[in-house]
Amino acid sequence: MAYVRKNVGALTAGERRRFVNALLELKRRGEYDEFVRMHIDYYSADGEAGLRSAHMAPSFLPWHRRFLLELERALRRVDSSVTVPYWDWTRDRTTTSVPWTKDLLGGNGRRSDRQVTTGPFAYAAGHWTIKEGITDGRFLTRDLGRSAAPIQLPTRSELQWALDDPLYDAWPWDSTVRKGFRNKLEGWGSGSGSASWRNHNRVHRWVGGVMLGGASVNDPVFWLHHAFLDLQWYRWQRAHRGRRYLPAEPPRAGDAQHGRVVARHQKLPPWDETPDQLEDMSRVYRYA
Repeated sequence: MAYVRKNVGALTAGERRRFVNALLELKRRGEYDEFVRMHIDYYSADGEAGLRSAHMAPSFLPWHRRFLLELERALRRVDSSVTVPYWDWTRDRTTTSVPWTKDLLGGNGRRSDRQVTTGPFAYAAGHWTIKEGITDGRFLTRDLGRSAAPIQLPTRSELQWALDDPLYDAWPWDSTVRKGFRNKLEGWGSGSGSASWRNHNRVHRWVGGVMLGGASVNDPVFWLHHAFLDLQWYRWQRAHRGRRYLPAEPPRAGDAQHGRVVARHQKLPPWDETPDQLEDMSRVYRYA
């Protein structure tokens, strides 16, 4: 029986509390920090040698789908009623709307050091010390909207621009490709500044703080953001029936991307599943 992932704004007070408590319990057990480490380990860029599976590659979507499932399974071992909600940033667009409430993720960071001081994940509450990161910071930080150089969250039309592309991805299968749903959603654009950050990337920039870089999992909003992206993959599949994950076959020897991207039937590190196996999740969960 498939379980349901809801819009975070539709959660009841009890559902909010159980979701937060399950996250805090994973943190207390040390399990949550393992997810942070994994994301740091697999956050590799175009210019780095070897396989890219999590970012700047076709497997961006199946990799994070599997990553979300891993976290969700851990949460459900704590409380079987919990699922990962999604944050629709095309609708809930202010610094005080959900999920930035005291009973969910807390609010913005304070001006002096961007430390989050409200909600259950505030450092002062004593339950969310950052132990795995790319800096020595111990507390959760945010800079919602980027106070020094303000930017806006992506709009519904910007998201639709990605959804309208019937091609999943295209050569050279990296951050420079200008066509295909995957990179339009992941959001590596041309130019400089905010114009070069679209959809997924722009949201990370808008939240700021620890959401910048490989240790972004330290902010629980990471999961709500990626659940919404996962929903977009589902919507794209429904809109373009018959269109599949690409590349279908691995790039051949001599291709600059040989050994650097995951093809449809290749295993997706660090798991044993393939993108092909992760394209249909209807037996596991659905979106409300």
